[in-house]
Amino acid sequence: MLKWALIFLVIALIAAVLGFGGVAGAASSIAQILFFVFLVIFLGSLVLSLVKRA
Repeated sequence: MLKWALIFLVIALIAAVLGFGGVAGAASSIAQILFFVFLVIFLGSLVLSLVKRA
């Protein structure tokens, strides 16, 4: 249990450093772009699987 607490502490510290720095804005825009890319890939694979069934 202590191991997980230390892992989450390290992750929180890294997130704080990146969040309080100037990286947050760039990471946010990259995350939005990746969200839409993966959404399109998901919808494409969904359509292809439905076409294969028919």
